[in-house]
Amino acid sequence: MAGDSTTGTRRRVLIVEDEDNIAIALDYLMSREGYEHDRIATGAGALDAIRKLHPDLVLLDVMLPEVSGYEICQEVRADRGLADVKILMMTARGSAMERRKGIALGADGFIAKPFELKELRDEVHRLLEPGAR
Repeated sequence: MAGDSTTGTRRRVLIVEDEDNIAIALDYLMSREGYEHDRIATGAGALDAIRKLHPDLVLLDVMLPEVSGYEICQEVRADRGLADVKILMMTARGSAMERRKGIALGADGFIAKPFELKELRDEVHRLLEPGAR
């Protein structure tokens, strides 16, 4: 059972993804893994949603309408109240330069789309359940 065994609460994941087909796959995976999750489809409201929900993990697309994932990542990292929020960036252009930029802005992980669900699941577990292996 996924979740935080010390408090008995389930881990919360916020999906920030504008492509419905990818969001549906992410939604399915988060449900199957037992995580509470929400989705926002644009970059514009993402920061407000992160502040309101204070998720354990944000699955953050780089290419979003209105505000890029990079900008959102930078804003989250500038907010000390969100220091414990993990960020896994996702991009269809998984170049080494993009990965370096995401990590430099404070992302905890970076995954290229299309990704295997197992690869994504492993990254989510690495970020949410350190030492669980």
